[in-house]
Amino acid sequence: MAATATSRTRSAPRPSGRRPPSRRRRRRSRPRLLYLLLALAALVVVLGLVANLTGGDQMTKLARDRTPFWVDKQIISINGTGRRGEKLDGVTDIAIHYTGNPGTTAQQNHDFYDQPETQVSSHFLVGLEGEVIQCVPMDEKSSATNERNNDTLSIEVCHPDATGQFTQESYDALVRLTAWLCDYCGIGRDQVIRHYDVTGKLCPLYFVDHPEAWEQFLADVAAY
Repeated sequence: MAATATSRTRSAPRPSGRRPPSRRRRRRSRPRLLYLLLALAALVVVLGLVANLTGGDQMTKLARDRTPFWVDKQIISINGTGRRGEKLDGVTDIAIHYTGNPGTTAQQNHDFYDQPETQVSSHFLVGLEGEVIQCVPMDEKSSATNERNNDTLSIEVCHPDATGQFTQESYDALVRLTAWLCDYCGIGRDQVIRHYDVTGKLCPLYFVDHPEAWEQFLADVAAY
């Protein structure tokens, strides 16, 4: 009987030396897994937001109309003339204009656009103090650049006197806006034209009368 009991004892499996994880360890691992899942979910959300803001073809981005915080969005009403609600074919150039009304503000020119009888408009207005107002959605035509209304975004700039020269604040804001639009539309920063280059109209006057100032402006946009 004693020998039988001893053999049974010897034949029993030996412990492997590894202890099963304690309940305390299992409890600790659960929060770590939860944190990892939350971090992955947050990453997916962030990547989705980035794709929504920056992804897609040019017209998709234009339709989103995501302007920077420093742009005051005041879209004028569709009136059949200044703003017809017609879609652009795409954007190949940014067209620069001057208002031709010395001393007027961006807000005054915006309010002029936003009248039923007004037949002109621009996508953006840059004011004497560097303020920027958006008047027309970026995926629509403005009434500013004649036969190039279908493939340009237009910027009108206010000026203090008849020379058409912009204030430093206006100039700096114009450089920033033009560079941003080129990047947002996915076109080169050299794709910038004057109204003059389309029709021969003396607009923007100072940049037509002073070609060297225009070349400097293009250089400043490229370097921004």
